[in-house]
Amino acid sequence: MYAALLRGVNVGKSVKVPMASLRGLIENIGFGNVTTYLNSGNVIFDSELPRSEIEFSIEDGLEKLIGKKIPVLVKSSLELNLINNSIPTEWKNDEFQKTDVAYLFNEADNENALKILPVRREFIDVRYVKGALFWNVARKNYNKSHINKIIGHVLYEKMTIRNVNTARQLAKLTDQ
Repeated sequence: MYAALLRGVNVGKSVKVPMASLRGLIENIGFGNVTTYLNSGNVIFDSELPRSEIEFSIEDGLEKLIGKKIPVLVKSSLELNLINNSIPTEWKNDEFQKTDVAYLFNEADNENALKILPVRREFIDVRYVKGALFWNVARKNYNKSHINKIIGHVLYEKMTIRNVNTARQLAKLTDQ
């Protein structure tokens, strides 16, 4: 199974992609067992095609459907589970801490991404695993960590971010 992660949809004033339309698009392309998760551009499906063809088919279909190019990152069940299993189990999103996963597009997928992230490491724990960066910060230190500065950073365009709960659920959904 695969998960397609659409970058920058259905958040704030971003491009709106109805999940029913996304599900229909993926089914019409010919992928099987299609389901969407949340309203943030996550779709789970089966395919025998190579990843590059899957990404191209979805990006091309989305551009025809909504008239805009939306970057799509496809991760296999194996990749999602490797990332998920690398995140410490005690890292959560709750009233005391915030944990996010930044899935990396190929051009940014290396340990150098960890080194150039513009954060104050004394306030945030940031780690790299093949395919993603993930971080945990105490909510009281969120602003001090400067994690919000990634929005203007060169890396930001080469990642798509999900909270840890979504990351864990995507790994679970693709592992069936």
